[in-house]
Amino acid sequence: MAHAFHLAQLNVGRILHPLDHPAIRPFMDALDHINRLADNAPGFVWRLQTESGNATDVKHPWSADPFFLVNMSVWTTPQALRDFIYRSEHREYLARRGEFFEKMAQAHYVLWWIPAGHIPTLEEAAGRLEHYQRNGPTPYAFWFGNLFPAPEPPVAAAR
Repeated sequence: MAHAFHLAQLNVGRILHPLDHPAIRPFMDALDHINRLADNAPGFVWRLQTESGNATDVKHPWSADPFFLVNMSVWTTPQALRDFIYRSEHREYLARRGEFFEKMAQAHYVLWWIPAGHIPTLEEAAGRLEHYQRNGPTPYAFWFGNLFPAPEPPVAAAR
């Protein structure tokens, strides 16, 4: 079944050490594997990456800090994303987040609906995260704990 809207997600974090530091090595060693899992997961559409195959070297609008990392992807449904996050090997690294990333004072993740076929930009994602941080969950920016339904597709005009 084709979906008129897909779900975009962004999460950000500041690593505790440089990417080549031994304490970050388990995270870096798993990155290609976890990305392949995402790429092959049911409902996966797209993820932010550079020629390196990941997003650890993406320049972003939040910070010039090289320790600040972003992850952004698009999924057909919230359940597809939820299954990947919480029911795949990704879950093991999510549980270890504190070993690799600082605890953030504000929300560091956001979901929002996009028209199918649209690829979100970092600027768009930054706006959604900032909105979520300021306003909490709304149809514009939310998280699994307060999931909003996809917008209704436009009704085709009768001939």
